[in-house]
Order: sequence, then C-alpha cells, then structure tokens
Amino acid sequence: MSSNRFLFTSESVSMGHPDKVSDQISDTILDHCLAADPMSRVACETLVTTDLAVVAGEITTKADLSRKTVDALVRNMIREIGYTDPTIGFAADTCQVDIVVHSQSPDISMGVDVGGAGDQGMMFGFACRETKSLMPLPIFLAHRLVDNHAQLRSSGALGFLRPDAKSQVTVEYNPDGSPQRIHTVVISTQHDKSVIGKDGKFTNEARKVLVEKLILPTLKAERADLIKGEVVLLLPGESHDKVSDNSLIVHINPTGNFEVGGPHGDCGLTGRKIIVDTYGGRGRHGGGAFSGKDPTKVDRSAAYMCRYIAKNIVAAGLAEECEVQLSYAIGYPDPLNIWVTTHGRTAKGVTELQLVELIRKHFKLTPRGIIETLNLRRPIYKETARHGHFGRELPNFTWEKTDKAEALKKDAGL
Repeated sequence: MSSNRFLFTSESVSMGHPDKVSDQISDTILDHCLAADPMSRVACETLVTTDLAVVAGEITTKADLSRKTVDALVRNMIREIGYTDPTIGFAADTCQVDIVVHSQSPDISMGVDVGGAGDQGMMFGFACRETKSLMPLPIFLAHRLVDNHAQLRSSGALGFLRPDAKSQVTVEYNPDGSPQRIHTVVISTQHDKSVIGKDGKFTNEARKVLVEKLILPTLKAERADLIKGEVVLLLPGESHDKVSDNSLIVHINPTGNFEVGGPHGDCGLTGRKIIVDTYGGRGRHGGGAFSGKDPTKVDRSAAYMCRYIAKNIVAAGLAEECEVQLSYAIGYPDPLNIWVTTHGRTAKGVTELQLVELIRKHFKLTPRGIIETLNLRRPIYKETARHGHFGRELPNFTWEKTDKAEALKKDAGL
C-alpha cells in the first residue's frame, strides 16, 4: 500500500445478531403502538438471552398492550428473524417472554405535549459521494453483505446458515479521500453441524461457497471496479505475509467455528449497535440509540433529520461530503445549535456558514417540524432496525429523499 493512502473499516451485524433481535422487537412494539395511535409515546427496551426475552419501558398509548398481544408480537418477530429451532437455545415458540411496561413520566410529557424535545442531546448526520446512496463505502458494503446473507439463508440457497452473523469491510483510500480498492472482508456466520468437518471445525469448502455465493456477488454488484487483484482466502492461523499489495483479503469464521450463536451465545440489548445503525464510525455519533423510541425522542427523529439535511446538501453539489449536528434541550422546541463541516470539501464559492443559513431557511428543525417533514408518526420502524437506518431508499425511509437538493442548489447560486 502506498504510504500516502490509508485504510478505514466498518462493520455490520445481521438481523439475527442478539442486539439486533432486541432492536427489532423494540421497534415492532413501537410500530404496533403507532399503527393504533399515532400519538403514542414509546420508550421500549428489550433484552434477549438463552430462552428468554424481556420487554421493559415506558409506553403511553391507546394500543392494546395486553400480555397476550405483546407476547404474540415478540414471538412473531423472533420467528420472522429465523429463530425457530428450540435445540439452539432460543426459539419463538419455546422462549420465555417477560413484559414489564408502564406509562411515560408526566414530567417528560408536560414538555413534549407543547412541542418540545423529548430529551436533551446532540445528533449527527452524514453523507458523502462514495456510493450512489451517498453513504460511506465500508458501512454500505458491510450492510449489503449481511442483507444478502439473510436472503441466502431465508431462501434456503445456503441451508447451513443460521441467523447470527457479522460482516466487516476495510477500504483503502487515496490521499484525497476517494476509494482506491476494497482491501479486506471479514464474515463470521453462525452455522449448523452440516459444515463441521472431522476436525470439529468449519470446513474450507463452506468458506469457498461463501466467497462464491455471498462475498464476490455482493462486492461486484456494488463496486466491481474496486476489486483490483486476486481474492485471497486466509484460513484460521494464516498470516498476511505472503499477500500481494492488490489482493482482496477474506477471512471467514476466523476462530474456526461458530455453531453456538444468537441470544444463546451472547446476551442482546436494545441500542448497543449505534455505530452499525449509522455510518460505521465515519462521522460522529451523539450517543443516543434509535430503536424502541417514538419520534418525539430527538435521539431518533433529529438524527434522521440530520441525515436528510446532509444528503440533500451533497446531492445538491454544495459539498463532496457533509456532516451536520443539531442539539436540543428537553421540553424546548428549537435546536440549540446547527453545526456543519465538510472537511474542506465544499463547492467553489460555498462556505460552511452559508450552509448553516441554508439549513435554517429550508428545513423545519423543531421536533414537530421534523415529524411533519419526514412523516414519522407511522409504523415504519421495524425495517430500520436491521441492515442500517441509512442508505436504503425504501418507500418509508423519507429521510433518504433528496427533494430539497434543487432548491438548495438554486439558493446557493450554483
């Protein structure tokens, strides 16, 4: 690698990862509440472990939250993810479901009822030109790998896969910040006994199948131009010493085995994958999790608005990359600050101060304005809780629209 280039890595986790199981359960309950009562106030947390799911939190809603209803919601979500076999330590029909829910604090409600933010905090959004979706390339590819992993598993195309998996992608960048090549891919996937060899470890044949059926098709579909050399599958214990400069290095189940996984292998909690949920470490994070929170919680809604703003600025050609921060005080409607950085990559004649003024003019930044702009009082959140909240132009992901780009470009005089 050239001394002027650098490497950056991001990871994603599958819908069957324990933390993501928790996120999806929390957002399933949120969607249930919003479907019956768009004004629901929800802060729902979930814990999953061996044969157990615990749902807790503060919920004020007209929706049915009887034990029977919530129990069914939890089990249906677990079943949809793919945990149906009781022999692996966590399954929809056999796990215990504990429910501990009460109403939201009236001290919070009095500020939210008049349009104020549901909490204090700072939120960030990011966009750049590395992909068509204006997402950073490493996290975008990492998400696509676990997304395609889920499709291969659920379709039966690769029957040995189980729901728990992680991906990791390292990209080599040029000094100007443009991607040079895909450097390394790591896949760790839970599997059944059919791909365990006589030595008690995951077989090399199964690794090769994952390269051919998952890794290469995913990378080629997105950025075939960034696969610059041969694919080198490194087996557990092998070093990088003999790998040539342009090789695409691949690690698959590098510990040697991944039969025990999911909530039986690791306890899962809502909100522990906040970097996976956002930009893979590219750009800052305010620290607040998303899943299980209704849109009065600016941890979620303002982070969506920050992405919407940043994406429209980049789509308008005002910058090659853009990072936006908003901050709020609980019970107070207007943001305390608007901050923008483009890391010196604004268009000619455009300043970051000018971008702040354009944001003030073109975007409604109160919690009520954000909810109205992005139409957030709908049951749209379960899908966000897997494979990333950003970078997928799905119909309900309103924060991915670039409908403000032309107005921003015109107002900036470009």
